[in-house]
Amino acid sequence: MEDNIQEMCERAQKAFEEVEYWPQEKVDEMVAAVGWEWQKEENVKAVAKLAVDEGEIGVYEDKLSKISNKVRGTMWDFRGVKTCGLVREDKKRGLKIYAKPFGVVANVVPCTNPEGTVCTIGLSLLKTRNAMICSPHPRTKQCSYLAVEIARKALEKVGAPVDLFQCVKNPSHAKTVELMGKCDFAMATGGDALIKVVYEAGTPAHTVGAGNVVSIVDETTALAAAANKIMRSKTANNSTSCSSENAVAIEESVYDEMMDALKAEGGYLCNSEEREKLRKAMWPDGKTLNRDIFGRPVAHIAGVAGIDIPEGTKFLMVIGEKIGPEDRFSGEKVSLVLTVWKWNDFNEMLDRLEKILDFSGIGHSASIHTKREDRMEALAIRAKVGRVECNMPHCLVNTGSWYNGQIWTESLGCGTWAGNMTSENINYRNFLNYTWLSVPVEEDIPTDEEVFGDYLKKWGKD
Repeated sequence: MEDNIQEMCERAQKAFEEVEYWPQEKVDEMVAAVGWEWQKEENVKAVAKLAVDEGEIGVYEDKLSKISNKVRGTMWDFRGVKTCGLVREDKKRGLKIYAKPFGVVANVVPCTNPEGTVCTIGLSLLKTRNAMICSPHPRTKQCSYLAVEIARKALEKVGAPVDLFQCVKNPSHAKTVELMGKCDFAMATGGDALIKVVYEAGTPAHTVGAGNVVSIVDETTALAAAANKIMRSKTANNSTSCSSENAVAIEESVYDEMMDALKAEGGYLCNSEEREKLRKAMWPDGKTLNRDIFGRPVAHIAGVAGIDIPEGTKFLMVIGEKIGPEDRFSGEKVSLVLTVWKWNDFNEMLDRLEKILDFSGIGHSASIHTKREDRMEALAIRAKVGRVECNMPHCLVNTGSWYNGQIWTESLGCGTWAGNMTSENINYRNFLNYTWLSVPVEEDIPTDEEVFGDYLKKWGKD
């Protein structure tokens, strides 16, 4: 029977048991085989085309670049990494640390990244000797299925069990819940509603959170360059990435100049009447984002809203008014719409950012364009986010790039702030258990002075 979840899990378990104790060399060959097939031009084109045609969101050319770079970047992060057997040793402390896989992992895949999530998480699971069963979004099920089929052929080529990778053909909410309940672990990329479903399944899981990136621009930065970076990031893949800027916050003294720079990059500022039309089009019921808006071209969004925009418009801008559910423009939009805020006190802006994130996007990411390192550091210290990107096109670097140091991934942990287990860019390190082997060493008990030295010097032993 098609999509027999129990049967799929049994096949995955059998495949997992076959590779559970494979040596690193054999595992790395298997990973390389799959990575090579996933980045082949003909395969990338086929998967990218299906993602756009089937999902009706995103941009084909951007999908091409994203898939190939994410696969190569993930493979590059694996260089010299040990995930099998003994991975670390501390002879002085008599410790040996052994890496162990989880087992069978359910990978719940979003429609915004039906291919990249399969590839990046899939490679990390393969690197750690885990089996993966994908539960794709119903809207993009064929794309995810194709990506898995490409990988299965690569596994077969090198003599690895093909059932290490499987994909549900006709996904549903019920099948996803059943799958997560039967697997050893779940990896779920999606919003708050999905997080609740995942944890209700009772299986250990990695989840992610919503993005609501605010890009702060101060008076020290090169405004034209910052505007270009924001435009490139905002328009990439029609802003389907959770790492796309949802707002720009501009320092008052350079506000007019920065707005002119954004307009020069194709931004169109809606007037009050147009803003209201756009609001009604994006949230018809006042709270749920219109499915016909997210990931669509700007001309389509303007058409739905009944707004006339000039030729060459790349994204829409609206002035931020309030923070919270009474003004949905202050939250995540997953569309070519950018909210604009003005500030004149950096500390006040950080306070405002905290309120924005409390409403939407806590734990995810923030951005700043500045030459002042103290402001970069203050943002990193104050903002409850897992990532802060400085002077870069945010969504093009937040999940890994060739010109910054973030780990390549498609799934961004948002920490306990968003109900997640980790705030990291989720990768191979997040799919391993460890066994610590300990042997006796020469006893070495520290003195009071060695343990409490500074305190005792100041306060004494009394």
